[in-house]
Amino acid sequence: MKNAQINSEEIIYQVYPKSFLDTNHDGIGDLNGVIQRLDYIKELGVTAIWLNPIFDSPHVDNGYDISDYYTVDPQYGDMSLVATLIDEAHKRGLKILFDLVLNHTSSKHYWFQEALKGPDNPYRDYYIWKEEEEKEKLPNNWKSFFGGSVWEKESETGDYYFHLFDKEMPDLNWQNEAVRKEMIKVAKFWLDKGIDGYRLDAFIHMEKAAGYPDARYADPGKLASAEEFFANLPQVDDYLREFSACIRETYPNAYLLGEAASAVPERALNYTFPKGEACDSIVSFKYFPMDEKKKDHRFPLESQEGKLDITAFKKVMDEWQRKVGEVSEMTLYLNNHDMQRAVSRLGDPMKFREESAKTLAVGMYLQRGVPVMLNGEEIGMKNLVLKRWENTRIECIHEVYATLLDRGISKEEARNYLSSISINASRGAMQWTDERFGGFSTVEPWSGVNQERMYNVAVQEMDASSILTFYKRLIQVKKTPLFTHGTYEMLVSKSPIMSYRRVYENKQAFVLSNLSDETQESEIDLPLFSDQDAVLIVGKYSYGEGTIRLSPYASLVIKTTL
Repeated sequence: MKNAQINSEEIIYQVYPKSFLDTNHDGIGDLNGVIQRLDYIKELGVTAIWLNPIFDSPHVDNGYDISDYYTVDPQYGDMSLVATLIDEAHKRGLKILFDLVLNHTSSKHYWFQEALKGPDNPYRDYYIWKEEEEKEKLPNNWKSFFGGSVWEKESETGDYYFHLFDKEMPDLNWQNEAVRKEMIKVAKFWLDKGIDGYRLDAFIHMEKAAGYPDARYADPGKLASAEEFFANLPQVDDYLREFSACIRETYPNAYLLGEAASAVPERALNYTFPKGEACDSIVSFKYFPMDEKKKDHRFPLESQEGKLDITAFKKVMDEWQRKVGEVSEMTLYLNNHDMQRAVSRLGDPMKFREESAKTLAVGMYLQRGVPVMLNGEEIGMKNLVLKRWENTRIECIHEVYATLLDRGISKEEARNYLSSISINASRGAMQWTDERFGGFSTVEPWSGVNQERMYNVAVQEMDASSILTFYKRLIQVKKTPLFTHGTYEMLVSKSPIMSYRRVYENKQAFVLSNLSDETQESEIDLPLFSDQDAVLIVGKYSYGEGTIRLSPYASLVIKTTL
């Protein structure tokens, strides 16, 4: 099986396998479901598929706690289905990226089970340990991403092991050369099977500050979110480049999409430049500044994000384009499995669901960079509405729900709020039809499903004005040279209209997207154009006396000759 090269002309489609399509009637999506929908994915116009982890796992964290990197989890299928998936995808010109967790393993992994046998075991140094220096005193005050300390005491020796995430997900010790060789071996194993690259999970945490010092700004006796001690440290660059170089000796075209959640543009450039020496592109969670003033004070403020700060967002995207896009590869995204659905988080799922879903896509994906789209966004899927309370990662959820009702908040509003802060907000089952369980399965999906008459594939495929039809047209526009290789210039506008210009050879395009729920005006200097020059239109627009006027969540893309 030949590995294909992924470049700036690619459009990546993220498939969350557990929620994509269930073919064996257990409520859990599987690899056969992905295979059955390859034609659908191909018809979207995307060129590569990123699959969230499918390796053997206890599923403490939905597969990101891997117990065997060389085995397919039985709930998804087996090695023969992987081979079929790769072959069938390649037949359709689609590439396959696997999700590779570099920072940690499951506590059930053979390496950790061996490490538990004591300090003399050869696998002990595969993980990070600290001896207890003072009875019942933690080694430091760092807080885990999942709550509580990053240190967990191991019962046999009394030593502490380190875990940034759940206590059943111990961090690997990347200072150990044996660990680095093991992970390179894993990566080559699947590349040998024919996959085309990886999405590298949480790689920015592979190094921790020497000596594990306390965060001095924390209150006495309190834990601190001390990310500066375990994210984006200089040694990460060395580990990443060594990993990349060893892989690309054999697989020069292997694509590496890095998850660098807290990376700012300068750090992202280190991870992606020069091309081919580290990641090809990275996903940073820093794209979307939220307006704290727009939080709903009826709900707990600390768990809310607020609304998109449009002015700040335009400045952020301009900065990323100037500092990263001009010299390296940008990643463009609106959704992923760790965030709320974009139409719920950034748009308006109530009054302007169709318009906001389309316009967010126009504004984001026609910029310079590689789009990464989450399955379901092409039909405007919103946050999963919770029907049960387990597996949400919300502390004391029953008590929170009862408190909200006591405050006079309606059941629907309370559920929508809790849905928005659930880890499964974007992980609802794919909505294929308006049948029971959304056509995802014949039984209740593991996560639940929003059953909606209009927001499913079957209905939207038959509608020329649907979000799905629009996404297909948008993707075809994106794949033209003007939008894959053209220069980028953000146009200054004080209004909530995001405006930029793309130029390639003798062609230019102006992209204008109203990111607000009100009609907006902007005095952007546009060339004379006719309706025939409009490549894409969302909502309504008018242009006269040097002013462009766009209806709520409207977009306009015009293309002219220079």
